[in-house]
Amino acid sequence: MREKKIKFLCELFLSMMKIGMFTFGGGYAMIPIIEEETSKKRKWISGEDLLDVIAISESNPGPIAICAASFIGYKVAGILGAFFATLGVVAPSFF
Repeated sequence: MREKKIKFLCELFLSMMKIGMFTFGGGYAMIPIIEEETSKKRKWISGEDLLDVIAISESNPGPIAICAASFIGYKVAGILGAFFATLGVVAPSFF
């Protein structure tokens, strides 16, 4: 069970890192890629949940992509999921 959770967290991190790495133009430009990766491809959240995530992300201070990654990570894997998703989306900016 522990190995499965570690594998999932790595998949979450790499998925969010891909979003952070290949999207230019700010948070609004990331929304279609976030939708494709999290809702359509991986089926982690539904389309309705994604709309809620975007609405909440817009109302919070900070970049939309970081807030969205945090909420999606928390929804699918709890606190650790939020941490790894947020770390994944900001990591490409540091490198």
